[in-house]
Amino acid sequence: MSGRREGRSPFPALGDRVPRRGNALTRAGARAALRWAGWRFEGALPDLPRFVIIVAPHTSNWDFVLGVLAMFALGLRGTFLGKDSIFRWPSGVVMRWLGGVPVDRSFPHQVVEQTISYFHASERLVLALSPEGTRKKRPKWRTGFYYVARGAGVPIVPVAFDYSTRMFRIFPPFVASDDAERDFASLHGLFHAGMAKRPSQY
Repeated sequence: MSGRREGRSPFPALGDRVPRRGNALTRAGARAALRWAGWRFEGALPDLPRFVIIVAPHTSNWDFVLGVLAMFALGLRGTFLGKDSIFRWPSGVVMRWLGGVPVDRSFPHQVVEQTISYFHASERLVLALSPEGTRKKRPKWRTGFYYVARGAGVPIVPVAFDYSTRMFRIFPPFVASDDAERDFASLHGLFHAGMAKRPSQY
């Protein structure tokens, strides 16, 4: 259940079953930007058509920029959920092109159910979410990503944006069990404040 290349690699290759986007030009441009900024990858995405990526720590607007660059550098077609206000014209055109889907966070349970249905209707779908849900410091993670993955029957792939080493750390796929408390402890243990752009916010 792993990609084609393991371990530390500048740009790990995607497996044949992973949804893709972009072309040689967009990959080259994004890779050049990441090289200039000194960012690298550790690990590889699993060769699966459907999974949930959770990205943490999330303490800066730069996290989104780096995430988009990483997506284009790998050639990954990723989908993300965003509050509906950022999808208004004209920014909404760009957000949708990047893979964004607007949601109304006033009804989180409905969002989870709709996202599970989206997975069931899609042959290939990689959904990237921030378990923090905000750049501000929170006492605990939001739980939606976990119940989406469990309801859709897809694994969770944790990815850390480690600013201390300028490394995208891709951890092995995690399959949710019947013990949510234990699962959250295991996932949360992969991340720490020292990775964050602003450690005091994590």
